[in-house]
Amino acid sequence: QLQAFGGGRVQPGDSLRLSCATSGHTFSAYTVGWFRQAPGEEREFVAAIRWSSRSTYYEDSVKGRFTISRDNAKNTVYLQLNSLKPEDTAVYYCAAGRGIIVSATYNHRSYDAWGQGTLVTVSS
Repeated sequence: QLQAFGGGRVQPGDSLRLSCATSGHTFSAYTVGWFRQAPGEEREFVAAIRWSSRSTYYEDSVKGRFTISRDNAKNTVYLQLNSLKPEDTAVYYCAAGRGIIVSATYNHRSYDAWGQGTLVTVSS
């Protein structure tokens, strides 16, 4: 079971850190991803990290602004959101999956465990 938290309402240019934690399991051998869904829009890939290799992947519009990382001891994945823009407003979901090949990392159908989502609102 995954739990995502850390969302909130911020102004453009502000930062937030989202957390994704698992209870009862570990992320070992998993790929953990963040996706987001704005009202009326499709769910889209944001970032992902392979637990074993620490390889990271980003959607083009967030490169240089968002950073995904992991904490072994806390079995938690973080998504640092910097320089937030109004178009970043969405519900952010974390997800995990095993055996995901690189080309499938960006596809939400590759992930079989999902958190409940946390709302990020960027508005002045």
